[in-house]
Amino acid sequence: MVDPLLVVDVQQCFLNEFTRHIPARIEELIRQGGHEPVLFTRFVNVEESPFRRLLGWTECLEPPQTELAGELRAFEAPETVYSKAGYAGLPDTLGQYLVDQGFRRVTLAGIDTDMCVLKVAMDLFDLNIEPVVYTDCCASTAGLQAHLAGLAVLARNIGAERLLDAGLSGGFLAAPDTNSSYRN
Repeated sequence: MVDPLLVVDVQQCFLNEFTRHIPARIEELIRQGGHEPVLFTRFVNVEESPFRRLLGWTECLEPPQTELAGELRAFEAPETVYSKAGYAGLPDTLGQYLVDQGFRRVTLAGIDTDMCVLKVAMDLFDLNIEPVVYTDCCASTAGLQAHLAGLAVLARNIGAERLLDAGLSGGFLAAPDTNSSYRN
């Protein structure tokens, strides 16, 4: 059985200087094949969310912010995109689908390593589904330090052997600086 790829929250409102490289990497990963099906989560900051009420954060309310990154739209279909609110992690309907299909392992890529990717991976773990995280296909909107912190927590909680490199980083640990003259 081929493992599914679950793309976590790679959407317009989470693209910034630290994450802008992730959609192209995930697009390449999908084009390489080897994962079926390709599924997506999409965060929506709903009306009564704690993000609005407790943090005063009012982004990711509706399109275009909630839309998947442009590079990934060709791969989405209504039945492959699961909306979620808050730190909900794995939407219940998606978790039930993965269990019903008998998937024993799910590969993850996405944004934010230290928040949503981490929560989804731990939710999969709790469902007795092995989460595998492609570290070079994840990033955090708060930067490299937050990404690495997320990986450290994941290593402790799901096992470091489940943190893999998809080989798509081009040798860069952080987001490549498009203005830099440094190249390998």
